[in-house]
Amino acid sequence: MADEWKKEFEEERARRNDVVLGSGHLGIKRFFALDEQAYHTGALPAKVKELLGLTASLVLRCDACVSYHLIRCREEGVTRDEFYDAMNVALVAGGSIVIPHLRTAAERFESLIAP
Repeated sequence: MADEWKKEFEEERARRNDVVLGSGHLGIKRFFALDEQAYHTGALPAKVKELLGLTASLVLRCDACVSYHLIRCREEGVTRDEFYDAMNVALVAGGSIVIPHLRTAAERFESLIAP
């Protein structure tokens, strides 16, 4: 189950990034680089930054961003308990409008940690 949505998401994201970055626009390339670097370990570990990105993505209701940060959270070793604690923050910050996106995130995270 995880392999299907994850593979499809990553392939589509890569294809679309190629289109955007293929434009050669310097400002866009710089923003993409800044975005990528923001999640590197610094004063906060990358794991925490990915949880922050996931929480913000839920509040902003961006399913593509949620999917990206779910994958990254798992790569950074986010546990099930950490995930649901962060989802609670997103729910409190964003309110009930976050619930549909929270459902998707929970289902996808569970698929990523399934044996």
